[in-house]
Amino acid sequence: MAASYWSRRSIAAAALFASAMFCVTAQAAQPLKIGYSDWPGWVAWQIAIDKGWFKEAGVEVRFEWFDYSASMDAYTAGKLDAVNMTNGDALVTGAGGAKSVMVLVTDYSNGNDILAAKPGIKTVADLKGKKVAVERGLVEHLLLLNALKKAGLTESDVTLVNVKTNEIPQTLAAKDVSAAGAWQPIAGEALKAVPGARAIYTSADEPGLIYDVLAVNPASAKARRTDWQKVVQVWGRVVAYIEDPKSQADAVRIMAARSGVSPAEYLPLLKGTKLLSLDAGKKAYIKAAGFGSLYGSTKIVDAFNVANQVYKAPEKLDSYMDPSFTIGP
Repeated sequence: MAASYWSRRSIAAAALFASAMFCVTAQAAQPLKIGYSDWPGWVAWQIAIDKGWFKEAGVEVRFEWFDYSASMDAYTAGKLDAVNMTNGDALVTGAGGAKSVMVLVTDYSNGNDILAAKPGIKTVADLKGKKVAVERGLVEHLLLLNALKKAGLTESDVTLVNVKTNEIPQTLAAKDVSAAGAWQPIAGEALKAVPGARAIYTSADEPGLIYDVLAVNPASAKARRTDWQKVVQVWGRVVAYIEDPKSQADAVRIMAARSGVSPAEYLPLLKGTKLLSLDAGKKAYIKAAGFGSLYGSTKIVDAFNVANQVYKAPEKLDSYMDPSFTIGP
């Protein structure tokens, strides 16, 4: 999944966001503008769009389709009321001036983020002394650190090769790299690029390492609270439709069409994403240490971002969380 390239954005982006803050009171009758992109936890919204569930819920919305980074660009520029992004990216955009509140946890990556290794590397421990390619400061870098820690290693035990994520497949095929990290579908391309390559660690090995959220402009969340509560309730209907064996095939058909692939190609990607019902989301919002909690996971990501100079100082994490839309006041 795309992550915090935002650290390289200029301060002008923050100024642009501030100057473009919505006059939400005057625009109360306008549709809520929500950015979404090609990740199963966000493509799932297409089901509600196609079936008219927002209209049934009494809320006007306009979903706008982007490449992931472009969706955050649009949010930073003040062109969207909300955007679907990772909890880590919510911190990065916020540190750059485009604050948001996470009103809904849509999912967590459950295998779609992958550390792929060449033949001969059977476990993470085998990476000691080897070169590993990831894009420094992004979620796959965090995935690698987590994997190394569990194997009793640290980042200093490997040689980190900084590579843009979309270049990972050809990089893994290079002779001097033993493993590489990427998210699907790029990870799948990397595995295909090297005969015999295998996944030695995935996000399924650390549930909650990467949460995905609906991040809303704080002014909009406050002024149009009732509308956002309706959006959150629709999400519960979406997850139920996907998980129901009677309707799952139709759900996958809709999602695959939005992503431009066949249902057969899309189903494995969906299975690598743990969609969270509203009840599961309530549990994720409980304050606790570790990856089982959105708070605990976000604290770990915040420390990772500071350590890797994505931004300079820890963010005020509570200001990014608003569990009341899911849990209630």
